[in-house]
Amino acid sequence: MARYTNIILLALVWAALTGSFTLPSFAFGLLLGWLALYVVREQLEGRDTYRRSRYRGVRIVSLAVMFVKELVLSGWRVAVLVLSPRMNLKPGIFAYQLKVDSDFEITLLANMITLTPGTLSVDVSPDRRTLYVHAIDCSDVEKAQADIRNGFERKTVEAFR
Repeated sequence: MARYTNIILLALVWAALTGSFTLPSFAFGLLLGWLALYVVREQLEGRDTYRRSRYRGVRIVSLAVMFVKELVLSGWRVAVLVLSPRMNLKPGIFAYQLKVDSDFEITLLANMITLTPGTLSVDVSPDRRTLYVHAIDCSDVEKAQADIRNGFERKTVEAFR
């Protein structure tokens, strides 16, 4: 049951991203959703018990809403930084200790960080415990790490564990 819900959710995301809520677009989204879940089936096997997946759709939507909110806020912060007369920036790379451990979760977290303006996931350590992140302003590394930990990573863990 949860698998069908995820396919429908992915189809709705597809329709929203393309801006086309037509039947052919939704049907293509269903096909893409099924294909995407088929590709990552090994990572999802054994995780879809009813108790855990009961509210998974709500948690995934919550993650998506938080991502869009962070995307808008980060875009605004970068625009303000770029348009300010004195750009007091300290760009740099910092190491972030990961709490997520599956390939899917690490990839999702790294992509959300990369898609957020002002940050870029650079690399993952070979032991998959550290993510290296480039930030447009590294003046407060602890705050940047806390933002990732309490935002993207926390919501990712809630949605997919």
